[in-house]
Amino acid sequence: MIDARAARRRFVLISALTWLPRGLGLPVMVLLMEVRGIGLAGVGLVFAVYGIAVASLELPTGGLADVIGRRTVLAASAAVTVGAVVWMAFATSLWMFVAIGVLNALARALSSGPAEAWYVDAVHAAAATAGGGKRASGGGGPDAGELRRGLAQGNAAGSAALAVGTLVGGGLPLVIALWGLLPDRGVLVPLSAPMLLAALAGAGQLAVALLGMPEPERAGERPRFGEVLRDVPATVGRGARLGFRDGLLARVLLTAAALGIALNAIELLTPGRLADLTGNPAAASTWYAIVAAIGFAAVSVGSALGPWVARLLGGGETTDAGRTAATGAVVAAVSLGGLAASASLDGTAGIAAAALAYTGMFLGLGIADPSRSELMHSRASAKERATVLSVDSLLLQAGGALSAIGLGALAAHWSVAPAWWLAAATLL
Repeated sequence: MIDARAARRRFVLISALTWLPRGLGLPVMVLLMEVRGIGLAGVGLVFAVYGIAVASLELPTGGLADVIGRRTVLAASAAVTVGAVVWMAFATSLWMFVAIGVLNALARALSSGPAEAWYVDAVHAAAATAGGGKRASGGGGPDAGELRRGLAQGNAAGSAALAVGTLVGGGLPLVIALWGLLPDRGVLVPLSAPMLLAALAGAGQLAVALLGMPEPERAGERPRFGEVLRDVPATVGRGARLGFRDGLLARVLLTAAALGIALNAIELLTPGRLADLTGNPAAASTWYAIVAAIGFAAVSVGSALGPWVARLLGGGETTDAGRTAATGAVVAAVSLGGLAASASLDGTAGIAAAALAYTGMFLGLGIADPSRSELMHSRASAKERATVLSVDSLLLQAGGALSAIGLGALAAHWSVAPAWWLAAATLL
C-alpha cells in the first residue's frame, strides 16, 4: 500500500482529471445543441433529465463504491465520460442529447465520492501500517493535518481544472473556426472540438484510476456479483441512516442543500444578467466563461487557504473545521449579497461587480469545502464513506433543483436581486 503523501499526489491528479472534461464541455454544450437545431425547450429537457438521473443514481452508486471498491467505480465513471463526450461531439438530434444527458448523469453519480473516499481510506491504511499494523477503519488514526491538506489540495486541483478547462473549451472553437480547420456545418463542427479534447482527459482519468489507485485490502473474501447486488441496498440504508441520525453529520449534510440553492442561483441567473448588461448574447457568453473561470480559480485559491484559516481559528480538530466551514459560508453569503446589491449597476460597472462577487463567493466556498469534507469523514467509517458523500451530493442536487424552480420564478416575476438575496440568506 502507498504512503499518505503518495496517496495525496494521486488524489490531486485524479481530482483534476475528473473535473477537466466537465470544464472543457461547459462553455459549448448549450451552444452545440443550438447549432444542431435544438431550441431552449429541448435544452431544458436535457438538463431536467440530467438532474433527475443524477438524483436517482447518487445513493446506489455510492453504495456500489462502498461494496466493490472505489477504483472500479471511478474507472467506470471515466469510461462512461469518454463515451458520452465523444457521442456529444457527433450528436445531431434531441433524443441523442437526452441519452447523453443520462450518460453524463451516470458518470457524475459514479464519480461523486470514490476518489475522496479512496484517499481517506489510503491515509487510514498508511497510518495503521505506520502504527504497527492495526488497520484504521473509521474516523481516527491518521494525522488530521494530512487529511486536511490532501482534501484541500484535491479540491483546489479540481477547481483549477474547471477554470482551465472552461477557458480552453471556450476559446478552442474560435481558434478552429478562424483557422478553418472544421466547417461551420456538418457532423463535426468547431464546437465539437472541446468534446473530443474532453475525451482525451477522460482517458487519462481512466488510466490513472486503473494504474495509480491501489485499493486497501479488505477483510474477508471478495464478494460475488450476487452478493454485491444484495449488499448495495443495505449499504445505502446504513449510510443514509448515519447521515441523518448523527447530529453533527446531519447539520453538515444539510448545508449541501443551501450550497445547491446558492450555486444554481448564480448559474441560472448570471448569464441573463450579463446579456442585459452587454446587450449581446454572444458577448454575454464570452463574459460568462471568463467570470466562471475566475470563480473556479477562486475556489482553488480558497481551498489552498483552508488549512491556514483552520490553523488561524484554532480550537481543536473538530472545532476548527467547524469554524472554518462557517467562516467560508459567511464570506460566500456576503459576496452573493454583494451580487444582489450590484443589480442596480449598468454596463462595465455591473460586469466588474459580478466578477468581484463571483470571486468572493467561490473563495468562501473553497475555504469551507475541505473542512466540510473533514467533518463528514470524521463521522463515517470506510464501510459507508462513499455513501455519505453521495448523500451530500444528492442534497446539493436537490437544493439546485429547488433553486431552479423557485428562484427562477421569483426572478421572472420581480428581478434577479430578490432571488440572489434569498439565496445568500440560505448560506447563513
